[in-house]
Amino acid sequence: MSITHGGWLVARILKREGVEVVFTLSGGHIAAIYDGCVREGIRVVDTRHEQAAVHAAEGWAKCTRRPGVALLTAGPGVTDGVTGVANAYLAGSPVLVIGGAAPLSLWDRGALQEMNQIDLLRPITKWARTVHETGRIAEYVAAAFRQMLNGKPGPVFLEIPMDVLNNLADTDNVTDPGEPSSYRPAGPVQPTPDQVERAAALLEQAERPVIMAGSAVWWCDGAEALRELAERIQAPVYLNGAGRGCLPPTHPLFFSASRRKALEGADTILAIGTRMDFRLNHGRPPLIPVEARLIWFDLAGEDIGVNRGAEVGLVGDVGIAMRQVAAASKPYNGERAWLRFIREEEARAWERDAAALNSDAVPIHPMRLCKEIRDFIDEETTVIGDGGDIVSYGGRVINVYRPGYWLDAGPMGTLGTGTGFAMAAQLARPGKRVLILHGDGAFGLNGMEFESMVRHKLPVVSVIGNDGAWGQIKHPQKALIGHATAAELAPGIRYDKMVEALGGYGELVERPEEIRPALERAFASGLPACINVLIDPDKPYSRSTNVAV
Repeated sequence: MSITHGGWLVARILKREGVEVVFTLSGGHIAAIYDGCVREGIRVVDTRHEQAAVHAAEGWAKCTRRPGVALLTAGPGVTDGVTGVANAYLAGSPVLVIGGAAPLSLWDRGALQEMNQIDLLRPITKWARTVHETGRIAEYVAAAFRQMLNGKPGPVFLEIPMDVLNNLADTDNVTDPGEPSSYRPAGPVQPTPDQVERAAALLEQAERPVIMAGSAVWWCDGAEALRELAERIQAPVYLNGAGRGCLPPTHPLFFSASRRKALEGADTILAIGTRMDFRLNHGRPPLIPVEARLIWFDLAGEDIGVNRGAEVGLVGDVGIAMRQVAAASKPYNGERAWLRFIREEEARAWERDAAALNSDAVPIHPMRLCKEIRDFIDEETTVIGDGGDIVSYGGRVINVYRPGYWLDAGPMGTLGTGTGFAMAAQLARPGKRVLILHGDGAFGLNGMEFESMVRHKLPVVSVIGNDGAWGQIKHPQKALIGHATAAELAPGIRYDKMVEALGGYGELVERPEEIRPALERAFASGLPACINVLIDPDKPYSRSTNVAV
C-alpha cells in the first residue's frame, strides 16, 4: 500500500502530461500541490500578482504549444487571476488553472475566503469543475487536459478544496486515468474532400487573392503549409496575432504595410485561423468588399461565418487543410499583375513612413524607436507587445522571423500581459533574448514582476515608449470632444529607477541615437532591465481609436 496526499496526485498527472513549470503566487490553500511539484521535479515560479501568474501560463502555451499551468489560492487568489483567464479564453490559449478553495468540511459555514468560484469562472473557460474526493483528483486533472485540448484549445478551471488536497489516499484505490494517450487520444480533424475541392475551384477563378493568416496557423504548426499554399496560388500574405512569424519577412509573398489596400481590392480572401472581428472591421466594407469571396479555414466550426458568410468553410487542423487545398489547386505560373500592384503599394507605404522611421526629433518619434528595435533584434529574439499606441506602431514596424516569437494579448487587448508572457518566454527559451515593447501605462499594471524576474534570474528587457499618457484613450478623446479626461500620466516617470531598485538594470533614453547603445548595454547586463524611452506625446498612431478600424 502506498499513501499519497492530494497535492502529489495533482503533480503526478502534471508530470505525465509533460508539464515542466507552474506559475503561482504563494497560497496556503494550495501548498500541498507545491510539495507535489517539488517531489515530481516540476519548477514552481512565483509571481507578485495572480494575474501575472495566469499571463505567464498563457505565455508558456504561446511559446511552446503545450498547456500552461497556473496555481491560484482561494478567494482573492482566484479573483485576481480572472483577467488572465479571460484573456486566454478570447485568445484560445490552452491554460489549466487550478484554484484552491475553502475546506469542503467547512462549506457554507463562513470559512476563510469561501466563495462560489465555479460560477465566476464558468463563462470564461471551456470547462470548470470541483473535485470532492481525494481519490478522484488524478481523474479530474486528466479530464481537465482532455477538455482543454479537445478541438479549439482554451482555458479550463479545476477547483480543489484544501482538505481534499491535504487528505491522504491509498494509491492502490484511487481512480488513475493512466497515460495521456489513454484518456485523451489525439488526432487532427480534417475538412471534407468536397470542401477542399470547392476551395480549389474558387482559387482557380481568383484574380486578386489575399491570404490573411492568424493564430490557428501557429497552434496547428502550419507555417510550412502556409508557405506552400501561398507559393502555389501566388497570393500576398498578411499575418496577425500568433500568426506573425509564420512567414518570414524575407519571403517575397510577405507583406505588412499594404494590408488595407490588398483587402479592399481582393476578389478572394483566404481567412486562415483568424476572426472577422474588430481587427478586420467585422468582415464588412470598406475593408472587406461585399463582392469578395471568402474561403475560411479554422479549428472550430462555430468560428466560421461569424460577421461574414463564407463561400467555403474548412473546419479542422488548418495546417492539414492548407496542404490539401494547395495539392488540389492548380499552380499559378508567372507573377500576377495583382502582386505587382501590391508590391508597389507596399513600397509607397514605406516611403510615406520613411521620415518618421528616420526622424532625429526630440522627443523621440515612436516610429524611430520601433525601427531601432527592429534593426537590433535577431531571428531568435522573442518580442512581446504590451501597450496601446506604441504596440500599434511596433506591430507595423517590427517583424519576427519565426512562429511563436511575437506575443501579444490577442482579442481581449489586456494591458499588463507583457511581464508574465516574458517570464514564460525566457523560461521556455533560456539563453535567448526576450524583449517587451511596453507602453508606460501597461508597464504600471504588472511592473512589480521585475522583482520576480530578478529572483528567478530571468534577464528580460523592457523597452518603454513613455509618452506620459494612456495614449490610445487620450488622442481619440481630444479628437472627439476637444480634451482628455483620466488619460494623462505624470510625464517622464523614471520607471528605469524602479527596476534598478528591484535589483535590475535601468537606463533613461531621451535622444534617438541613444536607443541602440542602451539596448546593447541592457542585454549585456544579464539582468532584468528597463530602457525608459521618452517619446513624443503628440504622435498618436494614425488609427488609434476605439471608434474606427
